Amino acid sequence: MASNPPDSAPISTTQDSSSTSQDPPAQITPTHLQTLLRDQLSATHVSITDMSGGCGSAFSAEIVSPQFATCKTSLARHRLVNKALKEELKSIHAWTARLWSVEEWEREREKEGGGG
Repeated sequence: MASNPPDSAPISTTQDSSSTSQDPPAQITPTHLQTLLRDQLSATHVSITDMSGGCGSAFSAEIVSPQFATCKTSLARHRLVNKALKEELKSIHAWTARLWSVEEWEREREKEGGGG
């Protein structure tokens, strides 16, 4: 009879871990975020900077995706990103993102390279 409580504890742990199989890693990394954004938004350029000193709680990002070209507002673009990072954003304290369509990104690069 004493063995019943230990047997029930692993069952509970197993159920918890299977229900959170989509959860982000314990430590969110720029690489993890880049992979998700490239996969889910077909992003052609993703630059993530950990602003938290390595603890994974604050990030800034530059994201270029062809999906942003069809968004009529900046809010719509941010909603796409937030949807792609839904689970990760629950663990991130601060998130700043600059978002461009491919065409906007190319124009921005030309301005910087052309000096004017």
